[in-house]
Amino acid sequence: MKKSKLIDHTYLKAFATESDIKRLCQEAIDNDFWSVCINPTWIEMAKKQLAGSDVKVCTVIGFPLGANQTDVKAFETEMAIKSGADEIDMVMNIGAAKSGRWDIVLQDIKAVVSAANGTLVKVILENCYLSEEEMRRACEVVVAAGADFVKTSTGFGDYGARFEDVEIMKSVVGEKAMVKAAGGVRTPADLDRMIALGANRIGTSSGTALLKGEDSESDY
Repeated sequence: MKKSKLIDHTYLKAFATESDIKRLCQEAIDNDFWSVCINPTWIEMAKKQLAGSDVKVCTVIGFPLGANQTDVKAFETEMAIKSGADEIDMVMNIGAAKSGRWDIVLQDIKAVVSAANGTLVKVILENCYLSEEEMRRACEVVVAAGADFVKTSTGFGDYGARFEDVEIMKSVVGEKAMVKAAGGVRTPADLDRMIALGANRIGTSSGTALLKGEDSESDY
């Protein structure tokens, strides 16, 4: 697969405007990215902007804190797919994970996977808040819940994707799930190393620059 098709072209800022999302979609078409990753309010518009291309619409659920009630996450997921979302990036219940309530984390993810009804689901762990042991356990729970990807971060935490985290996540999930590295991929060398360590997808707002061989100052 060519490098551009590993990129979820991302813009999740609260102040994103209609023109921002239209520009994001056009950049995704021009660069042949895998998807645009946007907040749910923009799904229908993005779907229209991307009509005739193979660029997918990815959206976020329980974002960015993961603290929504499970039924709310499931409903968000159903609504997002009805609106045209092709992929779902949900934030796990981080507080439950930190409390050792992995039963809650499991049921939370299972509910979204069920609501997605076959639509691809990525689970954001937000590794900056987890110990290595918690990260490993979270990866195991994601696999047990039947989700498709583990994802490093929202881009709104203390830091984004780290090489060591991607390596650990890949070692745990193996071929049972895929890995998405999101946030902090700022240079072409970063991009190449993330892929070499096992990242199947890269979440970044800097894909255009990275494909040109340019560094980026963006945090996401």
